[in-house]
Amino acid sequence: MASKRNMSTRNVWSMLPPLVLLLLLCIASSSVVAKKSDVSELQIGVKYKPKSCNIQAHKGDRIKVHYRGSLTDGTVFDSSFERGDPIEFEIGSGQVIKGWDQGLLGMCVGEKRKLKIPSKLGYGAQGSPPKIPGGATLIFDTELVAVNGKGTSNDADIEL
Repeated sequence: MASKRNMSTRNVWSMLPPLVLLLLLCIASSSVVAKKSDVSELQIGVKYKPKSCNIQAHKGDRIKVHYRGSLTDGTVFDSSFERGDPIEFEIGSGQVIKGWDQGLLGMCVGEKRKLKIPSKLGYGAQGSPPKIPGGATLIFDTELVAVNGKGTSNDADIEL
């Protein structure tokens, strides 16, 4: 009797490492697999560009930007367009998320860009609760309104 118990205990223990390994692999793969809509690097899409670009955003400039921020599932978490009040900040100085400091450089007044910002250039693993979960890729539709107090002119524009 003692030998049967010993054999059944050995069988359970011999199966345990592969089962634990399988369980760990399942857990690891579920947390590592990114959604298709997530990005690993900043993506900048120019949606509209003025015909002439006399005023451009450079590091250290004070800029005004209209934006609509959403998650990859389409949930809008903030929008200056709806408030009618663009955000104003110094570009490249860390006053906003890194994806903005990088993605708005070189933008012309009147230009519209879509920024797809990976978590590492947004709010990171901690997110910005309650609206932005940790690890979230952010989508921003942006429009540069002014640079150092200078706004748009009424030149002919180019739709992209």
